[in-house]
Amino acid sequence: MTRVQRRDEREQQGCRTLLQLHLALALWLALGCAAAQAQDHPAALFNLVSLSATAEREVANDTLTAVLTAQAEGNDPAALAEKVNRTMRAALTLAQHHGSVRARTLNYQTWPTYDKAHIARWNVRQELRLESSEFAATAELIGKLQSGPQESLQLTGMSFGLSTALRQQTENALIAEALAAFHARAAIVRDAEKASRYRVKELQIGGGGGLQPRLYAAPRAAMTAASPTPPSVEPGASTLQISISGTVQLE
Repeated sequence: MTRVQRRDEREQQGCRTLLQLHLALALWLALGCAAAQAQDHPAALFNLVSLSATAEREVANDTLTAVLTAQAEGNDPAALAEKVNRTMRAALTLAQHHGSVRARTLNYQTWPTYDKAHIARWNVRQELRLESSEFAATAELIGKLQSGPQESLQLTGMSFGLSTALRQQTENALIAEALAAFHARAAIVRDAEKASRYRVKELQIGGGGGLQPRLYAAPRAAMTAASPTPPSVEPGASTLQISISGTVQLE
């Protein structure tokens, strides 16, 4: 082996040694960090228990929602639109005298009815939505709108539900109840497993129930009758529910 070859071999050996030292240092640092994390968080993935609890309450509905419709049918779409517009203006004016009832217009539609390939007649339709916590006043207004002196509206649906304020107030109370039930279950598990204590690792809070009921169609007799008698109302109740799920660690 020549002198040059021996020198190259010594240089390669030195590079390998230096690389091994770097790898050893990196491994030592990684192990040190892992050991420090384990010391700060002992048994981080051990003795975990998943739990859930619920709390629910039946609440009397405090909001009435009704939808009425003004509709006209004939050969002249412009005249039909004028008739529906006039009916809706009169309805809104009447609703303004019932300050406890909130009124707003909804869908406006114009469409043809065909006889074979030809337009036989036109239809124009607009909806009026009423919402209030005063059931008697709303029912009285509905009766008047169904029996106008000229054009009247048809009651197409009615429902009961919870106002936003009442829903939030009830859900906030149910969160406290559900959390208390969650901790009660965690304490039962702690005692059964003979642990000294537990701590909550994570929590999820979810709600359910009490959704705004769909609008139930009114009976056809009520939709077409010309009687001023207001509809009967029975608000009923909605059930609200709060669920708590999460994980606790026994220690």
